[in-house]
Amino acid sequence: MVVAASPGLENLPALIEGLPPLAGWEDTLQTVTSGTDPVFLDRSNLRLSDISAGFAIALHMHQPTIPAGDGGALINNLQYMFDHPYEGDNHNAAPFAYCYARMGDFIPELVAQGCNPRVMLDYSGTLLWGFQQMGRHDILDKLRQITCDRAYQPHVEWLGTLWGHAVVPSTPVPDLKLHIRAWQHHFAALFGWEALGRVKGFSPPEMHLPNHPDVLYGFVEALLDCGYRWLLVQEHTIETPEGAGISQPHVPHRLRVQNSQGAVLEIPVLIKTQGSDTKLVAQMQPYAEAKSCQRTTLGSRPLPPLVTQISDGENGGVMMNEFPGMFKRAWHDMRQQGSGRMGTVGFNGTEYLELLTAAGITPDTFPVCQARGHHRLWQTVGTAPSPTAVATAIETLQTQDGGFTMEGGSWTNDRSWVAGYDNVMQPMQRLSARFHQFSSHLGDRQGAPYQRALLYTLLLETSCFRYWGQGSWTDYAQTLYRQGLAALPQP
Repeated sequence: MVVAASPGLENLPALIEGLPPLAGWEDTLQTVTSGTDPVFLDRSNLRLSDISAGFAIALHMHQPTIPAGDGGALINNLQYMFDHPYEGDNHNAAPFAYCYARMGDFIPELVAQGCNPRVMLDYSGTLLWGFQQMGRHDILDKLRQITCDRAYQPHVEWLGTLWGHAVVPSTPVPDLKLHIRAWQHHFAALFGWEALGRVKGFSPPEMHLPNHPDVLYGFVEALLDCGYRWLLVQEHTIETPEGAGISQPHVPHRLRVQNSQGAVLEIPVLIKTQGSDTKLVAQMQPYAEAKSCQRTTLGSRPLPPLVTQISDGENGGVMMNEFPGMFKRAWHDMRQQGSGRMGTVGFNGTEYLELLTAAGITPDTFPVCQARGHHRLWQTVGTAPSPTAVATAIETLQTQDGGFTMEGGSWTNDRSWVAGYDNVMQPMQRLSARFHQFSSHLGDRQGAPYQRALLYTLLLETSCFRYWGQGSWTDYAQTLYRQGLAALPQP
């Protein structure tokens, strides 16, 4: 399937000397992503007045790029799994690959059967590039069909993410926008500008929300600059302005962020509730939970609550084996409900928010939330915020409470992405600094030298190199660091 050209817009190359296009078309990106018109409202076949409650599920897909090919060549970990089937769980390579493609089968099948499915997709840039490297056009063609064919909109919604699957709180702030824009470039190259214009929600890798005020502010500022309208967050990473837990996780909120100089930004958020992610999604628990919910109100306006979940789309037996049957069964169950009474339906995130706006329920009516720990932080800072005051408040709170942290929160709160990883964090910081120092000497941003240097900067920040502990994965990081230095002009 060929991506249709968008009138007046230059198509991006699929690859630049074998590398994905990650930068160089920023002006076009700005034009495509900055529109404020609804993108799903005229395609939705749902009416809020007919709905008692809804649910939304997202599937997160990722495989890292690693220097494990011949002579340290960059290959995708999925390729490594196919090449080394007897290591660990690498025998799952083929089932994983099928999981990456299967929505391209499920969605057309269900629509043809009269069902009304919904699914949100979150694929890392490294995985998308891996499909290209491996020649897996079968996967890309299936994804392209459900992305570009109007018959499957809004059944399928893509969520943006950081291209290299970097965890936000421990990524250099100047690189956050590079990751966000790199993913947008790459997505547009694969699926077209029109499809990119419909990507309005954002899924942070590892569901990791920073809570250092300047990092969080920089992150939200980058999201808004890049045209994103809402963010997916995990329930336990946020709190009310009074420091309490979220009492209504099934209604949209406004995440309010303030930096150390007192500047404030807001972005709407949908809240992923806590639980065993893969099991909940594999068994379609959000649908079951939504069936027990009743309409609620924001202000004086009624609305259906939304039960939201995200999980790995391939990882674990429940997703590989239980999910297909449960997913299909749920949509057939909803089809059989008919339209004669208030019912439970599936939404996608942007569709839900646009339907609310059309009903007069706009973001300014959403409850306010903030990052976890900010109530205590700003109470300690007082009424005169400044970088010095914030730094002093953080030090005071950490002295008083050893559990107080500015590392943010994620769905893997049992581990730190920083502690014990100096041999990855320090090279990350050095390569990032070198890239920003010398990138102007790399020539045209659309050219291969710039793309290659940016690629290594983003790859080294991939979360996987700080997930599996010391060993082969931190060794990969060291190799990427050396290769990244070699791709930059020497001082």
